[in-house]
Amino acid sequence: MSKSEDASVSTCPFCPARIKKGEVLADNDLCLFLTLDHPVLTGSGIIVPRAHRETVFDLRPEEVAATFALLAEVKTMLDDQYEPAGYNVGWNNGAVAGQSVFHAHMHVIPRFADEPLAGRGIRHWLKREDNRRP
Repeated sequence: MSKSEDASVSTCPFCPARIKKGEVLADNDLCLFLTLDHPVLTGSGIIVPRAHRETVFDLRPEEVAATFALLAEVKTMLDDQYEPAGYNVGWNNGAVAGQSVFHAHMHVIPRFADEPLAGRGIRHWLKREDNRRP
């Protein structure tokens, strides 16, 4: 690991050493589900690998499997607690795609029928004409 990689890991808010008590709602050997405690996105959180990996494309096969195993567990937990009508699940990979913390993380966002933007998915705003490339 280079000095710059080592420095980014030591300050990464999603690496286990930097995660605050109470942020982990579920976990397994290879990944954690962290609450985002967002005032609008009720029940939302992220699944992160314990090892520092920059994007989903850097995950090892066993980390991918552990991520999706934890996703199934998290869905059951969120269904029981919040009874959402659906979910948005997704990854931002790279700054242009909206990634602001460069530790791979899968967003898990419960969706509810009474939301003002119910029925609008992850891509709805990307498909707008004003997003067409020149």
